[in-house]
Amino acid sequence: MLRGKRILLIIGGGIAAYKSLDLIRRLRERGAEVTPVLTRAATEFVTPLSISALAGEKGYTDLFDLTDEAEMGHIQLSRVADLVLVAPATADLMARMAQGLANDLATTLLLATDTPVMIAPSMNVRMWEHPATRRNLSVLRQDGVTVVGPNEGDMACGEYGPGRMAEPLQIVDAAIMALGDTPLAGTRLIVTSGPTHEPIDPVRYIANRSSGAQGTAIAAALLSLGAEVVFVTGPADVAPPQGVELIRVDTAVEMRAAVMAALPADAAVFAAAVADWRVVGASDSKIKKVSGSFPTLEFAENPDILAEVSQLEQGRPGLVIGFAAETDDVIAHATAKRARKGCDWIVANNVSPETGIMGGTENRVTLISAQGAEAWPRMGKDAVARQLAARIADALV
Repeated sequence: MLRGKRILLIIGGGIAAYKSLDLIRRLRERGAEVTPVLTRAATEFVTPLSISALAGEKGYTDLFDLTDEAEMGHIQLSRVADLVLVAPATADLMARMAQGLANDLATTLLLATDTPVMIAPSMNVRMWEHPATRRNLSVLRQDGVTVVGPNEGDMACGEYGPGRMAEPLQIVDAAIMALGDTPLAGTRLIVTSGPTHEPIDPVRYIANRSSGAQGTAIAAALLSLGAEVVFVTGPADVAPPQGVELIRVDTAVEMRAAVMAALPADAAVFAAAVADWRVVGASDSKIKKVSGSFPTLEFAENPDILAEVSQLEQGRPGLVIGFAAETDDVIAHATAKRARKGCDWIVANNVSPETGIMGGTENRVTLISAQGAEAWPRMGKDAVARQLAARIADALV
C-alpha cells in the first residue's frame, strides 16, 4: 500500500521515540522506503545505529555534516520524500515548527520541504493542554500539517490523559490516507450507519442514542481509499459524506431491504445501531392519553441484517464486519456475537453512559476476528475509521 513511497521520518526527543522502531518496521512492511532523521534529544532515547538498522538507511543527525552535504544536501533530503513524518512530535519541536525556526537538521528540513507534513504529537497531558501548545497546533493545522493523535492513556511520567503518541499502526494508516493511496479502487462496499426509528404512532418512535458519527467516518475513510461506497443510513445526527451512493431509511425493515438490494459487494460494514424490536400494528394516528389507562404495545423481532448477510450461501461479501455496542462483559459478549452471526470481524465497544462514546466524538474499540481480540486505544472516531479502513484494505487487496 506504500510501495514506492519515500517517507522522511523525523524522530523527536521524547520517551515515545522507542515507538519509532516499530513504526519504521510497519512502514517498510507496506513497501515504504524510510529515511530517518534524529534530533539530538532523540539520540538520548534511541540510537542512530538501531534506527538505521531497521530503516536500511543511514540515520541523519547533524546539519553540518560536510560529507552528507556533498552527497545529499539538506534541501535535497527534504524534497525527495513523498511525506515528511514527525513522530514523536514533542511540544518543543511543534513550537519550533510553528515559529518557522531552522536551528537544527530536523527543523531545517521541515522549513525547506515542499512535500506534505504529518505530525504525531507526544507529550505530558499538561503540556498538551497548555494554551501555547494549542496555539502552535492551530498554526500548524492552518499551514496544512496533518495531525494524527495523540491518544489518551497512562504516561511514562505517571499521569493519565491525552498526550500519548498514536500507535505505529494508526500512524501508518494515516500516512496511507495522506499520500492519497487508493488500494480499494475498483471495490464496492456497503456501510450501514445511524439508528433506526421504529414507529409507535405518527409522532412517537423507539430509537437509541446512536449519532451515526462512527459509520459516517468509516464511509468517508473507505471513500478516501478509492472504494465505491453504498451508504445506508438511518436518521443520523451527522451529515453523510460527499461521494457515497446515499440511501436513507427509517426502520430496520427498510434498512434490510436497502442492504439486500445493494448486494453484491466486496465487503459490508454494519455500523448501524439497528433496533432489535418494532411495534406490531403501529397506529396511523396519534395515540391519545387517557387518564388511568395505558396503551399496550406488542413487539416483533426486527430482521437480523448482519446474520442474514453473513450466512448467505450466494452473494455473500468477502468480508462482513459487525459492531457490538455493549455495557458489560464486552469481549465475551462480542466474541459470542461473532460466532452466532457468522461474520468475519466484530468491532466491539463499551457504550456505558460514563464512557461518553455513544453520541460522543471518541471511541475505544476492540477488533475481534478469528485471530483473537485486538484492543485499540481510545481515539477520535475519524482515527478509528482510518485504522479500520486500512485493515479492510489489507484484507481485500
